[in-house]
Amino acid sequence: MTRRHALIRRLRQSERGTALIEFALTAPVFLLLLMGIFDYCWQMYAQQVLQGAVDKAGRDSALEQFSKDQAALDNIVRTQVKNVFASADVSFERKSYDSFAQVGTEERYTDSNPKNGRYDAGECFDDFNGNGKWDADRGRSANGGNGGADDVVLYTASMKFNRVLPVWVMLGQPQETTLTSSTVLRNQPFANGSDSPPDECK
Repeated sequence: MTRRHALIRRLRQSERGTALIEFALTAPVFLLLLMGIFDYCWQMYAQQVLQGAVDKAGRDSALEQFSKDQAALDNIVRTQVKNVFASADVSFERKSYDSFAQVGTEERYTDSNPKNGRYDAGECFDDFNGNGKWDADRGRSANGGNGGADDVVLYTASMKFNRVLPVWVMLGQPQETTLTSSTVLRNQPFANGSDSPPDECK
């Protein structure tokens, strides 16, 4: 009997050998699961850091003193995020509306070609944001989307960064991920507000 066969025979008859085989089978799955939990918790922490910074900037941006200095607010959010995630790429988007009910809603249109429940080129629509085309989101991005007095503003920040553990690459997923956080607020009535022009078919 060869030495290899003798070793296999001893392992089969030994409880320690059985435990070694079971560990070899279960360890990779356990380690993968453990890394996934750690990475998920790290991303939850990243989301909380981003949300806290966005909430603070959102409250500040509603004040008159910051209405013309949006870059300063963005820099505050970017700095707070980079204090924890130094390599994160942070970007921002603002859209303004006349009321809270309008946030995220499409521009109104006349469904006539044919009546299929969606906008088709050439159909009449109300150009709420004044960009000359129909949009699924009527928010205005003029003035950086910060709007004017008494406007409602949707402020969104996104952070793109590499995950800390290689678990996603092992699962065939990209190592890079993007988290977003938004807040909705109304500007202070520091001047006479101006609503969108009256509905007008274009």
